[in-house]
Amino acid sequence: MTPPVAPPLLDPETEAPRAAARTPHKLPFWVNQRLGLLVLTLALCALFGVLRPAFLDERLVLFPLLRDIATLTVVALAQMVALSVGHMNLAVGRMAAFGALFAGFGYDRLGLPLPLGLLLCLFAGAAIGALTGWIIARTGVSSFVVTLAMDFALLGLVSLLYSALTENAAFTTRPSGLAELRSYSLADICAGPVCGSPAVPQMIQFTVLALAALGFLYGCTRLGRELLLTGANPAAAELSGIPTGRRIVLAHALSGLLAALAGFMAAVGTGTFRASLGDDFMLPSFLGAVLGGTLLTGGVVSVIGALLGTSLVGVIRKGLDLLGVGLESLNIYLGCVLLLALSADRVRTVVSYRKVVRST
Repeated sequence: MTPPVAPPLLDPETEAPRAAARTPHKLPFWVNQRLGLLVLTLALCALFGVLRPAFLDERLVLFPLLRDIATLTVVALAQMVALSVGHMNLAVGRMAAFGALFAGFGYDRLGLPLPLGLLLCLFAGAAIGALTGWIIARTGVSSFVVTLAMDFALLGLVSLLYSALTENAAFTTRPSGLAELRSYSLADICAGPVCGSPAVPQMIQFTVLALAALGFLYGCTRLGRELLLTGANPAAAELSGIPTGRRIVLAHALSGLLAALAGFMAAVGTGTFRASLGDDFMLPSFLGAVLGGTLLTGGVVSVIGALLGTSLVGVIRKGLDLLGVGLESLNIYLGCVLLLALSADRVRTVVSYRKVVRST
């Protein structure tokens, strides 16, 4: 009789998430992370609405809030793409400023229309992201070190270019359609007598397109699965014939493209293209992605979760601001939220591993 074969040992950092996905089990609704984020966000909206009725004002509060959430969701998606291959992008804010620089230059000096300036912005972001990924893939240096170095390099480069190309360290030329994109809402779009909500900005269309594209990439394509496998287990991906170096370059190119899109959206929201765009993108990029369910170790992403995580952070920020909480205290609260999210990320990995071990 053939002796029983012992189950292979699993590495908790890489094998647990995929093994757990192969053994689906129904969780109670209160354990579901995305549903919990949605319920918590709605509950906080109701609470802030009771404490400060002005929180529910469609034009003065909800419109700029949703515009900020739309921008920061794209920032979280940029970080999520890098995390999908087990990397991180500490230069996400500088890449946003780098891409916006090219858009502003195109409008101010080249007289480009709004769509062409946006394409130039996206191309610049994808190029600097691809360069970052190529350096990581070729040298084998940690993404933490490379993207941190790129952050400092872009900080100096963008400032120098603005100083050389502008008089006031900002491009102020506004192409046709930019002011409308900034201030128009879905209330300006009507199908007969039915119009949209005045609280939803038209700029949210960029976020919807980014969410749909990444959802299709990771959920329906082989390329998306290869990106996730590269993050979950690079050695196994290499042995499976996946060109992991190219996938790393692709992931960082997508991250740079999305960061540039976020920079363009931020510039539209403020009305100017300046060097300081993206200075506050770092913390929201990790908060939205990690709160939404993306693993820091790679291999697992949640596109809708990034939207919900960013929405929760945006609601907390706006609500506490209306309640009179200062910026310093607000940053402390958000830092604590990120620390809890990172702790939950580790706990979730360990729990998934233990469940797999018990099932074997």
